[in-house]
Amino acid sequence: MGAGRTSDERLEAAVALMSKIIGVLTSGGDCPGLNAVLRGVVCTAVKLGWKVIGFRDGYEGLLRDDGHMELTLQNTEGIMQRGGTILGTTNRGHFTRKAGPGGRSRLEPHIIARTKETLAKLNISALVTIGGDGSLATSQQLFEAGINVIGVPKTIDNDLEATESSFGFDSAVACVTDALDRLHTTARAHKRVIIVEVMGRHAGWIALHGGLAGGADVILLPEIPFSYERLLEALRNREESGHPSTIIVVAEGACPSGGREQYRATRPGEFRLGGIGESVAHELDRRMNRPALVKEIRTCVLGHLQRGGDPTTLDRILGTSFGVKAVDLIAAEKFGQMVSYQNCRVLSVPIASAVRRQKLVQRDCQLVETCRAIGISFGD
Repeated sequence: MGAGRTSDERLEAAVALMSKIIGVLTSGGDCPGLNAVLRGVVCTAVKLGWKVIGFRDGYEGLLRDDGHMELTLQNTEGIMQRGGTILGTTNRGHFTRKAGPGGRSRLEPHIIARTKETLAKLNISALVTIGGDGSLATSQQLFEAGINVIGVPKTIDNDLEATESSFGFDSAVACVTDALDRLHTTARAHKRVIIVEVMGRHAGWIALHGGLAGGADVILLPEIPFSYERLLEALRNREESGHPSTIIVVAEGACPSGGREQYRATRPGEFRLGGIGESVAHELDRRMNRPALVKEIRTCVLGHLQRGGDPTTLDRILGTSFGVKAVDLIAAEKFGQMVSYQNCRVLSVPIASAVRRQKLVQRDCQLVETCRAIGISFGD
């Protein structure tokens, strides 16, 4: 427990460690694997003799008197294979402090004060926060305010620079792959062009992995601006080669050269990425004025199907491993850290460095080169 301590001090520290109460919450968008993390936290904590308090509906549970519940081995049994989160989650409310793309504004002092009050009232000595870049940015602010925080990365977009992968991503890719498998058959039957819009925000990882695994003919990514002339050329080449149908996967943040990302209004003053699939369909339909290129075009937006359903085997394993590591970091009193998967090992990095920049697809990365080698077009 540290050199120079007396036997009484070491005993006191050991007793404190054995009687620890920790909190945990799930914040931001839901995804498969969240329950696996919760189960990993509980199983590991109980083995140490700790008590676990779960906060409902993300950070918002910290502000409500009835916003928490005890998590035990009994009420977390059998949850690993379930999607969603038994605690609930939200990406709105008092802790949502986005200030434009990549920007964050500060939490209000009274929100931090109320959070500290709740944690003190429940005798919680450390808080595990499971979320994406926005949620982790909030975690960093809480840590800077003196709260013992451990972050666990959660994003289907796989866009956090500090971890090679996060749970939820593999399940999202599996959803895209399954959808493409189904759409290939109807595309061939009707000799159609089918455009599939997938999630990912400003990163194209879901489109890239899902498109490759699902046998897409064209993949449009945010990181590689595309040209409609090149898209038409790809369609023409397929037609001339005896392939009358085409599957195009487009990431929601993709845009043509010189163009802008597509946004949809979700409520007054609020916008969300989406609509590029319909835009591509409209432009292709408008430009297909040659007999050899006249095609029926259909658009499919997978949307929240990619967030739902049961987690894949990989996401169950990764989620559980992340939960175990979070408790290990608390035991070692390494606060302000985020669990990270690197070189096939679960390690940790400072939260501050984890939310500093996004992990984006590089034009010359090996997976892009693999796609090009087998004839997949990126419209560039």
